[in-house]
Amino acid sequence: MLETIQKMYEHLIWANKRILATLHTINEDQQEVIRLFSHILFSEIIWMARLQGIDSSKLPLWANVDISVCEQLVKRNEENIISYLLNLSKEDLEKSVTYKNSKGQEFQNTIREILTHVSLHGHYHRGQINTRLRLQDAEPIMLDFIHYVRT
Repeated sequence: MLETIQKMYEHLIWANKRILATLHTINEDQQEVIRLFSHILFSEIIWMARLQGIDSSKLPLWANVDISVCEQLVKRNEENIISYLLNLSKEDLEKSVTYKNSKGQEFQNTIREILTHVSLHGHYHRGQINTRLRLQDAEPIMLDFIHYVRT
């Protein structure tokens, strides 16, 4: 299970970099796409904080930022995710984490559940990004997991 999660996060990092690279090549106003992309990145920061027992209540979930902020967040998240996963053992996956959501409600989930959620949450919003790109006559980004493992 740990190997699967590590592979999912390698894919997550790869997908974030592909979106960032594509957004650098598009000349049109992409504020809504950047807003969705930054939401993915801010969510990764929030969940990493929660996994480490850090209060995430003051961290933004949605923000209007530009592509340069996204670039910084991609690098920061990659470093934080790699560092976290390197120190994670198979036994850690079933440990429970108690955290509060953005509305102050307290929840408890296993590390495995949280890591799976973060990965799937990003996939959902990456699909929204591709839909918006297509609506603007831009080429959607190939982000499929199977494409990642083939390259």
